[in-house]
Amino acid sequence: MPPPIDPVLWGAIAADVAMASTADAGGLAQRREQRLRRLLARARDRSPYYRRALERRDVEKARLDELPIVRKAELMRRFDEWVTEPAIRLDTLRHFISDASRIAEPYLDRYVVWESSGSSGEPAVFVQDALSLAVFDALDAIRRPMLRPSRRWLDPWGWGERIAFVGATSGHFASTVSMERLRRLNPALAQQLRCISFMQPLKDIVRQIDAMAPTVIATYPSAAALLAQERLQGRMRTVPREMWTGGEHLSPATRELIGRAFGCALADSYGASEFLSIAFQCEHGALHLNSDWAILEPIDSRGRPVPPGEAGATVLLTNLANQVQPIIRYDLGDRVVLHANRCACGSPLPVIEVEGRCEDTLCLGSGRTGSVRVLPLALSTAIEEEAGLFDFQVVQNGPCDLLLRTGSQDAGAVLMLRKAQRVLDEFLRSQGATGVRIACRAGEPGQLGRSGKMSRVVAASTPSPGGP
Repeated sequence: MPPPIDPVLWGAIAADVAMASTADAGGLAQRREQRLRRLLARARDRSPYYRRALERRDVEKARLDELPIVRKAELMRRFDEWVTEPAIRLDTLRHFISDASRIAEPYLDRYVVWESSGSSGEPAVFVQDALSLAVFDALDAIRRPMLRPSRRWLDPWGWGERIAFVGATSGHFASTVSMERLRRLNPALAQQLRCISFMQPLKDIVRQIDAMAPTVIATYPSAAALLAQERLQGRMRTVPREMWTGGEHLSPATRELIGRAFGCALADSYGASEFLSIAFQCEHGALHLNSDWAILEPIDSRGRPVPPGEAGATVLLTNLANQVQPIIRYDLGDRVVLHANRCACGSPLPVIEVEGRCEDTLCLGSGRTGSVRVLPLALSTAIEEEAGLFDFQVVQNGPCDLLLRTGSQDAGAVLMLRKAQRVLDEFLRSQGATGVRIACRAGEPGQLGRSGKMSRVVAASTPSPGGP
């Protein structure tokens, strides 16, 4: 069984989340400030790592932007000094998560543990205490958008829903652990919540979905796009009433594809292993930051804050809920825009735009012709919107050599791949990258991380000659 829920703590957090959802900017700022001070004091007093980092700083007065930026690799190297509970040790955690049968089981009888995929190059382990779990539960229950309001009023706890999560199911990943935790907390709903591995062939995924006929499918945008294509091509019967996406950037083209295939309500969210429920989408389609429990700071490549309305090179996260594993000014690696204007929906929570995980920037060209850097998001958008191809990976094999591959292998996929090749060639020429050779392969899925996430754009392991 997972750690038991503390009803008093859960009730208090849920009530506060509900009140903060209608609070003014001052009320949200007051909550952030109080929680930040408690977090800093706890980190200074209980974490050897932060005791050194916060040395000679007054945690009651220090501004957040004065504190050091931390990164995953550094924290994982000093994991046993990072956590505030001495009984938590990385070696025992590694052993714990090596056993898939222990997904959602309590660690040390009171913590929930999940791991990150390592898609950014550095896997990590995250320990959730009672407070952080109560916060995640309350945010999900109260701020997840009501896509079907009448249904929510008739069935507020979702007991009549059949929910399928399509993702990685064999590891202690956040989504998998969260789903299994719900199944164990409420055995009556266990048959209505199902995890379907997308590490298996697509036809098997579709077969399992059709057998279950879920009313809600939760998955990554890239997986939702593949399912949408199966539906449009007549190979999938199920039409869910709702689709929940998260974990990757949801482009307008992908959103349009999913809507065309299923015609169902779609809600996107933004979260990470470091904080499960960073933002939820409102009925106007805007992502609202849960700013009473999470602080995001978009910064440029030199670590300086960027103005509202501009995307930073990366974004820093401060998790105000987790007291056992302090996350303070942590480099998430995502490009995020924080808007100053209030959303038309009336929510006091700030609006953000997420460009997703920072994938590889290609450096194409040779010393003779010069080199050109190509942004991965722009490249992916061109292929999605102009070629209609969503299941693809671009791999750089040399200064002027790219491999464009797709896991699909039917005749339609081959034609689409050829179209994507032309689109990619035209796009690269428009960027000034000429003489690039693009090889194509159908029926060859891109390489996945352990969580099943796939980087769309993979740069060469060594810089191109003559590159900047």
